[in-house]
Amino acid sequence: MVQDQPIPPPAPPASGRGAIPILYIDAEALVIDKPAGLPVDRPKDGTPALADMVDDLRFGFARPPGLVHRLDRDTSGCLLLARNHGAHRRFSAAFANGEVQKTYFAVLEGVPDTEEGVIELALSKVSTAAQGWRIIPAKKGKPAVTRWTAIDVKDGRALVRFEPQTGRTHQLRVHAASGLGLPIVGDPTYGKGGPAMLLHASRIVVPRHNKPAIDVEAPLPERFGAFAHG
Repeated sequence: MVQDQPIPPPAPPASGRGAIPILYIDAEALVIDKPAGLPVDRPKDGTPALADMVDDLRFGFARPPGLVHRLDRDTSGCLLLARNHGAHRRFSAAFANGEVQKTYFAVLEGVPDTEEGVIELALSKVSTAAQGWRIIPAKKGKPAVTRWTAIDVKDGRALVRFEPQTGRTHQLRVHAASGLGLPIVGDPTYGKGGPAMLLHASRIVVPRHNKPAIDVEAPLPERFGAFAHG
């Protein structure tokens, strides 16, 4: 019998990438801790993607779960999948209506001047043949709002908690680089790049009618170094 509380089922194989940690499962929802480097949708370069692995996440159901939202390839952490069509509609509506609470942690290339704040910076997508597409601040772009709090400082870099109030593509990455003037460590598009981007979806809270909210946390991964160990 499938339970309505978080349980730790055995993680399925992930096409040679090792196991995908399962953070929560019940009859309508599945939350995984997506590894950094794993794209959600199938990329043009042929890299294995989560979309190719959902059949391994059925856990006895006839249909594989459906992706409700997305995380960037280099972002790790909480990712919600729906285990039936009705749940998918309800979860998608919760995201569209701004009812889902999301918390991220990131390490910045420096230390902000203040300890907390709100970034309100509209964003727009641009594309060139030379550089491909990217997101830029634009007065006539889509509104984007992010609350942030500095949590810790080590070796001249700050660990920051981001709480996005909107869900724009690359919102946190651009808000860090252009709103705070401090790109996320390892960001290959808006920062210096590097071996790993230090952005992690640490918590997701999804309200549900007639059921307790889904409230799940994913611990900071090892790539966060000293920040991951307190």
